Parts: sequence; C-alpha cells; structure tokens
Amino acid sequence: MKSAVVVFPGTNRERDMAIALERASGVTPAMLWHRDTSLPAGLDLVVLPGGFSYGDYLRCGAMAAQSPIMAAIRDFAGRGGHVLGVCNGFQMLCEAGLLPGALLKNASLRFLAQDCMLRVERADTAFTRGFEQGAEFRATMAHGDGNYFCDAETLARLEGERLVALRYVGANLNGSLGAIAGVVSPNLRVMGLMPHPENGVDPLVGGVEGLPMFAGLAGAFAAA
Repeated sequence: MKSAVVVFPGTNRERDMAIALERASGVTPAMLWHRDTSLPAGLDLVVLPGGFSYGDYLRCGAMAAQSPIMAAIRDFAGRGGHVLGVCNGFQMLCEAGLLPGALLKNASLRFLAQDCMLRVERADTAFTRGFEQGAEFRATMAHGDGNYFCDAETLARLEGERLVALRYVGANLNGSLGAIAGVVSPNLRVMGLMPHPENGVDPLVGGVEGLPMFAGLAGAFAAA
C-alpha cells in the first residue's frame, strides 16, 4: 500500500497515523506538507490526520480546506483515489466539500477525551473490510467539535444510500445526529470519522482494536 499523510500547521496525530499505516502494510507512508501542490505518483491512499490545524481558527478544518494541497486531493478523489480523514481530517473533508455535513461543538460544549464504542454499519468498503458487519470496537475520542450535523434531506440520503459507515454504540457522547461517527462518499472512496482508530494498533499502548481498519486497507490495495 502506497500511502501519504498530510501535515498541516497544528496537526498532531500524523506520526500516530504513519505508525498505524506502516504497521499494517509494512510500507512507510510519505509525509506531505500542506503547501505542496501535487501528490506522489501511484498513491493508493491519502490521509488527513487529527489535531488542531491552524489552531481551529474560524471553524475546525476551514482554513486547512483552503491549503494548496487540497486542490490535488480533490483531483485525486475525483479520479477515484481513496482519502481518509480522522477527527480534524474529517472536519477538513466536510469543509472541502468532499463529504456532506458539518462537525459542530459537542453537545456538552466540553472537549471529550475518552474511549467510545463504535459499530460497523457496512463492512464492504476498503476502510471497513477488516471488520465483520455489525462488529463493535473501541476507539478513542479527542475532540471539542465532533457533533455531526446535516440537514434532513442529507440525513435521509446518508441513511437511504447506506453511507453511514460507523455509528456510536451506547452513549452518544458528542450528540451527533443519528449517532453518526463516520460517513463515506457515494463511491465509497472517501471516508471521514471522528474517533481515532490509530490509537488502537499496539497492545502496549491501548490495544489493537483499530488495527483491522488499516489491515483492511492494506489488503484492499494488495488485492487490487
């Protein structure tokens, strides 16, 4: 799997993401800077990591969505490339128009830093193929603006077209509409989620419950 992780001013999870990708595929991902204007040739996957790009100024992800590299990522996605955004990366994807909806302040208006449980709503995407349909797994929340929201028409489309990939189980801690934790694009090539699966790839630091996501991605591209 040939992957790349984009670094923006203020992101802080790029190394964790790189470790997860390398652990699953055996290949070290490229680290790209937000001011780059092109992507390396032959990429399978581009990842927008978590953190606080531009200090979450204006809206979370709003300034990062205007960074020079985003034009290349939009083109990559338009050509069928796979893009994953986690936490701040999910916010960027929504701000860039690559995924619908928006991430609002948590319902509690407090930053959440705790584990949550997720359910796999569909296991037939490159991002979720490492899990069984309906599987539940633990992941870590670390966000102040993770409350997913969209209008009624968009919600009906997401539910009707099965574009909700992950849903919170039990407590809906941030108040997300429909307990939505992650969504995919209609072609299943772009995915955003708020919790951090890259936290769960090492038994010594939090367990390995997130590893199937990255192993599934590696397997999807190996089989392509």
